[in-house]
Amino acid sequence: MDCRNECTYRKTGLRAAQPDASYYFRENADIVSWEASTIDLDIYPPPNLVIEIANTSLADDKGEKRLLYEAMNVSEYWIVDVQNLEVIAFAIANRGSQRINQSQVLPDLAIFLLEEALQRTRQDNQTQV
Repeated sequence: MDCRNECTYRKTGLRAAQPDASYYFRENADIVSWEASTIDLDIYPPPNLVIEIANTSLADDKGEKRLLYEAMNVSEYWIVDVQNLEVIAFAIANRGSQRINQSQVLPDLAIFLLEEALQRTRQDNQTQV
């Protein structure tokens, strides 16, 4: 697994994207150099998972950014709605997306478990969560 924070993704014909977190899994985990801060999606595959943390940007994350990640053909897109303690997850295929309750890039991970953990961060010690 390769986690990328503060990384910019570029693809010809699209505006650049800088998600809060992005991940490459399995065969793609080592495909891009760790030092790369800008990734050209005309050369490299898109990340398997992109995550946006939405505090005041929920409408943009659900709308414009979701459409952008669809066009970039990422496999899965999660929005963490910090106001409502909710994780909104989408599987992306064929330049479209569908809301999911279970991750497809992290098999056996139910999205409600992420929401439970997020809710617990408001009640319990971070280390316990």
